[in-house]
Amino acid sequence: MMNLEEYFQRIGFYGPYGKPDLATLKLIHKQHVMTIPFENLSIHCGERITLDFEFIFNKIVRSSRGGVCCESNLLFTWVLKELGYNCTILSTRCFKSINNDFSPMDSHLIIKVIIDGMAYIADVSFGVACQIWEPLELISGKDQPQAAGVFRLSEKGEVWVLEKTGRKPRIMNPDFDKSSLVEKKHTRNNTKPMYCFTLVPRGVDHFLEMTQHLQTDPSSLFTNKSICSLQTPTGFRVLIGWTYTEVNFKPEEGVDLLEMKTIPDDEVEQILGGKFHLKLVNKLVPINNKAHAL
Repeated sequence: MMNLEEYFQRIGFYGPYGKPDLATLKLIHKQHVMTIPFENLSIHCGERITLDFEFIFNKIVRSSRGGVCCESNLLFTWVLKELGYNCTILSTRCFKSINNDFSPMDSHLIIKVIIDGMAYIADVSFGVACQIWEPLELISGKDQPQAAGVFRLSEKGEVWVLEKTGRKPRIMNPDFDKSSLVEKKHTRNNTKPMYCFTLVPRGVDHFLEMTQHLQTDPSSLFTNKSICSLQTPTGFRVLIGWTYTEVNFKPEEGVDLLEMKTIPDDEVEQILGGKFHLKLVNKLVPINNKAHAL
C-alpha cells in the first residue's frame, strides 16, 4: 500500500499540505530533487526498470533509491494526484548535443499541472546541470531564473521547447580540463535546448517501449554510462562511471565551479552511501563509455 506519509518522510517534508496550491507544489518539488537522486544504477547492477507504481514506490521511498525520469516523475505524478492537483503526463524529446538535434523518439516524461487556471511544468528527474528546482510557468518567451541558470519555454506552433541559459564551467582540477563529461561547445550566450514537447496527454503505456530501449539498447546513453546525480543547496553532485564531481553555482561570478576526481572501484560504494545516501543490494558495475556524450 502506497501512502503519502512515507513519501513525505522520504523527502523530509513536514509542512502543511491540505491545499493543492502553488506554494505547496514548489516546496515538495524542491524537496524531491534535493533528496531523491536521478540515477540509472539499476541497469548496471543486474536490476530492471519497471513502470509499475507499487514497484517504483517500494524502490524509491522504502528502499531509499533514486530513479530515472519515468520512475521519479511517475512517483511525483501519483503524489500530486493524491494531494488533489490537476496534472497530466507529457512526453518530450531530449536534445542531443552530439547530433545537435532533438532525439527522434520520446525519451523523457514531464508533468503539466494546472493551478487556478495557470499551467506549470513539473520535472523532478532531469538531473545534473539542467534540473529545475521549482515548476516552470507554461508561458512562451518568459525568462525564469533558477539556481542552475535561466530557463525559458518557447511555443513554436504545437511544439514547446525548453532551453536553459547557463554559466561557463570552471574546472578546479586541471587533470579534467579535457574531460568528455564537461560541456565544451560554446553556444549563443551559453544557451542550449533541453527538450521539446507537445501538450498531448500521455498514459504510462506510452513510455513502456522507451523504457525498454533506454535500458537495453547498446546505443542508449543509459547503457553506456552509470549515472547518479543529486541536487544540493549550492549546486549538485554527480557520479558518472568512476568520475565524481561536485558543482557549486557561482552566479555572481558567472561560472559554475567543478571539483572533479576519479574514484577507485573499492570506494564507489562509499561515495554512493556518503554523498547520495544510497545502498545498493546488488554490486554496481560502473561504466563511462566516452563515445556517448551527455
